[in-house]
Amino acid sequence: MSRRVPVYTVTGDKSGEVDLPPVFEVPVRRDLIERSFWAEFTHALQPKGTDPMAGMRTSAESFGVGMGIARLARVKGRGYSRAGQAAGVAGVLKGRKPHPPRVDKVIYKRLNVKERRLATASAIAATSVLDLVRARGHAIPDSIEVPVVVTDELESLSRLKDLRALLEKLGLWADIERIANRSDRGGKASWRGRAHGSGKSILLVVSSDKGISRAAGNLPGVDVVLAKDVSVLDLAPGGRPGRLTVWSTAALRSLPHTLEEVYVNGP
Repeated sequence: MSRRVPVYTVTGDKSGEVDLPPVFEVPVRRDLIERSFWAEFTHALQPKGTDPMAGMRTSAESFGVGMGIARLARVKGRGYSRAGQAAGVAGVLKGRKPHPPRVDKVIYKRLNVKERRLATASAIAATSVLDLVRARGHAIPDSIEVPVVVTDELESLSRLKDLRALLEKLGLWADIERIANRSDRGGKASWRGRAHGSGKSILLVVSSDKGISRAAGNLPGVDVVLAKDVSVLDLAPGGRPGRLTVWSTAALRSLPHTLEEVYVNGP
């Protein structure tokens, strides 16, 4: 028998109950979720590499033996500072890199289609486990039951103050404040452009965007995603399952059928 959870209106009042789809009964596979997350994460990485001729554009040749000096290739000519200096090899001034990054390096990981679907279904099921949600650090009151389901009017909210009123009534606004009050990183991370961390708070899953992305656009850590596009990257940031998720009732009905097939065929 499927599990039933309460449904809330956009004013935060209970309006009934809804049966969760069978995908929420899939066992939570942490190992598969983490592997799927990093596989999808690598597909967004940009290949990088150095100029293949960097450090090699030189007239340097070795003088050979019998000169009383090292047999390194040296720049031709005389009468200027670069003449006679070693060049064209690694470990010398203005020389090439010994093992530079290459653009043809395979930096993305692959994952079987059925494994990826099972990982997505497992990550969806993890959003309904209160212990996993709290283990991620989300601030959630005892009075709320996960997953949080709101009527389809959620998708039409286009003003931040209306969305904030809903989250405050449900007791979920504290989780956004948790992200907003984070301090900056120190140390080498701040030198390298990573001083301002971006934590993850509430995930809003809807069937269609009728203005909700505009309402949630400036909320720290809040993401809006369509049910047909939901992935492990959204449901389990960092590969850790149990993100605090708010679903619209239409989003529950519009989950991909491939996820139901995973449940029918078994994990």
